[in-house]
Amino acid sequence: MMRIDYAELEKIVLSLTDGEDDPVALMATLACELHHSDDRFDWTGFYRVTAPEMLKIGPYQGGHGCLVIPFSHGVCGAAARTGEAQLVEDVDAFPGHIACASSTRSEIVLPVRDASGALIAVLDIDSNQPAAFDATDAAGLAGILEQVFAK
Repeated sequence: MMRIDYAELEKIVLSLTDGEDDPVALMATLACELHHSDDRFDWTGFYRVTAPEMLKIGPYQGGHGCLVIPFSHGVCGAAARTGEAQLVEDVDAFPGHIACASSTRSEIVLPVRDASGALIAVLDIDSNQPAAFDATDAAGLAGILEQVFAK
């Protein structure tokens, strides 16, 4: 099984995004690189903050996702609402989980902030494997998000 080398991935992502400041272009590039970097990643994408307390699907890789997610619902909403990474080992055990894809067994969602600290999106990665993500993933992904979006 392929597992991410976050230090190497960060170098690649920073090289690909050097000089770019458009958030959607950055999200599209990062979703693509992440999705193809690890076999655990079944769906990889962003939900953008498009209105108060509302997330709308952004660039992603994988099958169709939910189009709109309120901050009050699901794992993505919890990450947006609390500003904290959500590591969910079993999505069926998460109260209020939104089943966008029946294949999803576990999930990690991280808040995405711009240079001013404002929440602009969440990064959502789903896996068809149970308990696919851990604190190493959360830290590695958070570091990349900070380097790309909060510079």
